[in-house]
Amino acid sequence: MAQNEPLIFFSVKQKHFFIFRKKRMTIKFLTSILLIVCCSAIQAQKLTPSADDILKPVYVKAAKENKKVLLIFHASWCGWCKKMDASLADSSVKNEINKSYEIAQLTVYESKDKTARENPGALQLLTKFGGADKGLPYWFVLDAGGNKLADSEYKPGNNTGCPASEEEVNYFIGVLQKTAKLSSEELEKIRKRFRKNEL
Repeated sequence: MAQNEPLIFFSVKQKHFFIFRKKRMTIKFLTSILLIVCCSAIQAQKLTPSADDILKPVYVKAAKENKKVLLIFHASWCGWCKKMDASLADSSVKNEINKSYEIAQLTVYESKDKTARENPGALQLLTKFGGADKGLPYWFVLDAGGNKLADSEYKPGNNTGCPASEEEVNYFIGVLQKTAKLSSEELEKIRKRFRKNEL
């Protein structure tokens, strides 16, 4: 029996050491998880720039190049937002649009699992300019000082979004005529491209 006592003592000591070590490991593990979650949240905020961070350099470039700003509010789930992007980037009209406008996009109204994609301050800006809860995409033409010159409402409460119908496209062309120096040929190219959105 005397020979086994040191083994029992050692086993008891080992068990206590293991229990203590296990608690310490659990605390470390939980602390690590908490740290990862906090860092992820901070990183997500850093990866999504604020509305001001996006717009400041756009305003500077617009002022320097004597352009207006076409500010588009959109969301990742919005099919018409994608059509608007495709229309503006289409090679048939891209040069005409880009010579007169700096295009900026701000993300709002994302689904609950993607709210980290929303630009901080974007919804406040959309509300300030009168476009909240009126559908997406919602766009404004601004001068280089950030003053509103036009918006995407062709009638009160009716947002053109991505212009497609004849009435919507005519309104969009009217806004371009008032805010840019585009020839009638250039405007006609833009009209034709946006009318394709209805098909």
